[in-house]
Parts: sequence; C-alpha cells; structure tokens
Amino acid sequence: MRPFTAALAGIILATLALSVGIVSRLQPDRRWCDSLRSRLLFGVPLGTLIVIAIVLAVYLFVQDGLTDPAEPVTIPYRAWSYFSPVGMLTASFAHASPSHLISNLAGTVAVAPIAEFAWGHYPSDRARTRPDGTGQSLWRTPWIRAVVWFPLAVIAVGLVTSLFALGPVIGFSGVVFAFMGFAIVHYPIRTLIAAIGFQGVALTVWRALQEPIFSYTATPSPPTAPSWAGIAIQGHALGFFIGLVLGMLLLTRRDTRPDPLHVWVAVLLVAFSKGLWQIYWYGEDNTYYLLRGPGIVIITVLALVITLALTASDRPIIPARLDRWLARRRGTQTASRTPHSSSSASDTESETDARIERTLELAGTDESERVRAVTTGNRRRRSQRASALTRRGMAGMVVLLVLAVLAGMAIPVNTSVIAGDGDAPGQSGIDIRGYTIEYDENATNELVSGIGIDAVIDDSSMAGSGVIVSSDRYNLWQEVVTKEYLNATGEETITVGGPGWRETAHVERTGWTPIGNESVYQIWLWEDGAETERQLAHESDSSRAEVILAQRTVTVTTDGGEFGLRVESIGTGATASTGMPSENATTEAGGVTFERVGDTVFARVDGTEVAVAAVERYEY
Repeated sequence: MRPFTAALAGIILATLALSVGIVSRLQPDRRWCDSLRSRLLFGVPLGTLIVIAIVLAVYLFVQDGLTDPAEPVTIPYRAWSYFSPVGMLTASFAHASPSHLISNLAGTVAVAPIAEFAWGHYPSDRARTRPDGTGQSLWRTPWIRAVVWFPLAVIAVGLVTSLFALGPVIGFSGVVFAFMGFAIVHYPIRTLIAAIGFQGVALTVWRALQEPIFSYTATPSPPTAPSWAGIAIQGHALGFFIGLVLGMLLLTRRDTRPDPLHVWVAVLLVAFSKGLWQIYWYGEDNTYYLLRGPGIVIITVLALVITLALTASDRPIIPARLDRWLARRRGTQTASRTPHSSSSASDTESETDARIERTLELAGTDESERVRAVTTGNRRRRSQRASALTRRGMAGMVVLLVLAVLAGMAIPVNTSVIAGDGDAPGQSGIDIRGYTIEYDENATNELVSGIGIDAVIDDSSMAGSGVIVSSDRYNLWQEVVTKEYLNATGEETITVGGPGWRETAHVERTGWTPIGNESVYQIWLWEDGAETERQLAHESDSSRAEVILAQRTVTVTTDGGEFGLRVESIGTGATASTGMPSENATTEAGGVTFERVGDTVFARVDGTEVAVAAVERYEY
C-alpha cells in the first residue's frame, strides 16, 4: 500500500473510531453491554470469529489463495455432484474471487452475531454465575457452546446447503442466508437493519480502506451474463429456510413469539433487498429471462406464511362445530365396525356425549371447552386432537414443504456423473494431472443425471461453446471461458488444481477477418511455461471476402495451424492457394498478387488494389 493510500486509510479509521467514541460518551446507559454479556461469553461472538477464521483458512490454504489472492483455485471446489466429495465438502466455504469472499464475510459480520446472540452461550434457563462452566454438561458449558457447538452447527448447515444446492455452486452465501433466517425469527428488526444497513456500510468502508480514491474509466466490456444470472437463488433461499426452520424450533422450545408486524416487514424487506425474488431462466443465444412479477408474488406470499408460522394462534384451523361433527361421525363409524356385544355400550356413550355437547352449546361460556375436554373421555379427546390442526401448525407445515421442495429439486441434478469415456485428450486438448482442457463449439455437457432426468431435457440447453475443463477424478465438466468472451479478449488463463497444488493453462485465439465477412480463427492451448509446446485446439471454417477482382474471389483459409488465401475464378471454377504473407512481404496465387502492409493484406490485379483481409482485433 502506497504511503498516501495508507495515510487516507488511517484517517478513515480514526474518523470512525472518534465518531463511535463520542456517541458512546453521549450515551451514559450501558445496559447494552450487560445485555451482550448476559448472552455471550465476555460479550464477544466467539463462534462467529471462529467461523470467519475457517472461511479465510479455506480460501488461503485449501484454495491456495496465498499464492495468488486474485486467482484462487475454484474448479474442484464447487458442488458438482454427490460423486464429487471434494467439492461437496468445501463448496460452502470456498469462494471464486476476493470480492466474493469479502462480500460474504461482510454478510457474516452483519448477521451471524445476532444469530449467535439468539442461540446464546449461556443456556436460557440458568443465570450467568460461572463463566468457566464448572459442573455443567458439555451442552450447557458456555465456552463449549461458543467455540465448539456454534461453529459445528455452522459447518453442518454449510454441508447441508452444499448437498442440496442446485449446483455447481460455490460460496458461503447460503450459510449467510441461514444466519439471516435464524436471526430474523428472534430479532426481526435488528436483523433487518444489520442485513440491509450494516452489511452495506462494512463493504463501503472496506473498499474505501483498499482504495480511498477510486478512479474509473469507461471502457467497453466483454459480453457477459447479467449479474442476477450468476446468483445461486435456490441456494440462498435454501439457506434462508434452513435458518428459518432452526429458529422456529428454538422459538417453540422457549415458548416465545415475535411481533407479527415486525416479522412480516423484516422478512419482506430482507427478501426484496437480497434479491430472493430474482427468479431467472436461460433462453437461446445468450438470452436470460428475469421473472420479476412471479418472483415478487412468491416472496410476498411466503412472507405472510412465515409470519403466520411464527405468530398465528393455536386455534384449530377447522371450525369448532365442524370439528365436533367430524368427531361424532368418526365415533359413529367406529361403533358400526365393533362387535354387536359392545354396540349398546357405544350407543350409550355416544348418546351421553351428544347430550353434553348440546348442553355446552347452550351454555356458551368460556369454560365450555375445558368441561368438554374433561367430560367426554379419552376417546372423545383423541378424536378432537386428530382433527385439530392449528393455524400456526398449518403455516409451519407450508414452511417445511417449501424447504423440502427447495432441497428436493437439487437431488436429481446432484446425481450427475461424467458420461465421457475418460480417455486422455487427443490433438485438440491438453491434460494436466487428471484435468482435460479443450476448446469446443456446441459441445454437449458430459455431466448427466445418474437417475435419468437428462432423458427429458433438451440436450441443446446443456451445450457449451468455449474452453471446457472436465475431470473424471473430480467428476466435473465446466465451460470456463465462453466463445463470446474469448472472441472479445483474445486470450485467457485457466487455473486448475486440488488440495496442495495448482497449475495454470493458457488459451489464445488468433485470426484473420476477410473484408465484409466472418473471421477465420485458430484456438491454441498450452501449459504455463511450455509455450513452445502450443497445442492447436480448434480451427474455424474458411470465409470469403466480399470483393471481386477480375472475376476472381478471395477466401481466407486455415489448415493445420497455418492461415492461407485461396483464389477462385468465377467463370471456370479454377482455384489456386498460397500462404498468408508475412509482414511487408508478397505472395501470388491465381494471377492475384497479395501484399501485407502492417495488419492488412491487399490484393492487386491489373493495377487494381483492394484490401481483402485484416488481422483480427480484440478490444478488451
């Protein structure tokens, strides 16, 4: 960091510290400190700090971010399928880039402490008397709850989000959404403020510390998908509902309920601000569809269902009279199936129950339900319980159903296996320690479902064009650089690796563009440090220039890694070919003289000279 940048970063930190210090002096009430210490050991979210350390360790050591922080190894650490154990175990804790890592850590810092506070290092049914936990069980010992149980629970949630995310995902964001779901159940408004406000503040301050004065020059960018098409919406929603269900279970155990309005507002605003409404799908020719309307409707309905699941009453969802009528019908049907010897007793019992019901209906007092429960006997109570599904219970079942659907939709996809024969690449690719790196256009995705759902999916929707990395060892297939992106940049690097190692490969596109037509190009691949062993991975078709010289056409060709020119007579169909001239050199074919001046080739016949082709240019 340059001295000027370091000085500005110091001023930023000092200003923030001074502001916090002055406000603290103006606020004499320090009960918030006591509140923290009543729930957290020493008032510190130790579990959150351990979780952050784990995520950083994965990025730096497992993904080899120490070697190149800007280019961590990512390919094997995605949740490819159940047959890719390395990816499944690490996907939730690995990240694709430094910005990806920082964004998720900012979210963790914002909401994980609230979730940890709700969980509590001190059991809710004991006073804070012995911080060392002497005499307590392992489950109730504060420091074990802080440094063992909370991090283990987070790791477990991370593994679940990997197993049931619609892969191949990577990143801690699913767990961050689980923190949000868990925290919003207990402290909806605080979670709302932290998720929307504090996370943004943390990211802004971090970027300011990295680059206090940011300069931006507007330049064209390579063709890329919209930002929302790269977000694992299903993984985010899955994590949110996992945290939500866990929070509901803890809330039920503690027999408390949040404020309905607070829950509804918090869930709705967090879901909208965090993009959970951004449901999208893929079309043809790099087209993406964002289902805004349906997404907003779904989020609004789910916010209401979640609010009901947390705060609705425990009154039966079936009206009392209908419930009693169903109970009587059930009792009548049961009696008709019993032996004749017991029918008189059943009739007497039913008649007695009916008289009691009529009396209680006429009474209509608050004590009616209690008297009914006592006087109608165990048989009657069992009948009522069988039909007395509560309003809160019904909404809770819907929440569980949504979670089951979110998790279940990923199972067929995550059974994917490599359908290829596993042979080493031929002339068109290179092999690096079990990874095959190739270039192909309209290639079928070799990852197919192990339970056959690919039979009902159009193969064209799984095709890829560009640089493709596949591996039988890691059971993966990925289009790492699209054809369109390479067309714009001309060259890219691809990093592959695994635990303890990494290697880099290079891809380069070279080509010539005939005047008025599509380019003719070659794709080359080579390992880092072995450029002399460049491998020709792909050659395009020939392309003709839109010019005619003395009844002759000129076509740019490529064959065996060499560009050439072909002259064809329109009248006779006779052809002649020559190699592409080197710079400031000339060649001749079919009565046409070709001269290269800089990056342009000119054709000359009978004193007429026109440009016929130029070196392909890459703008990015």
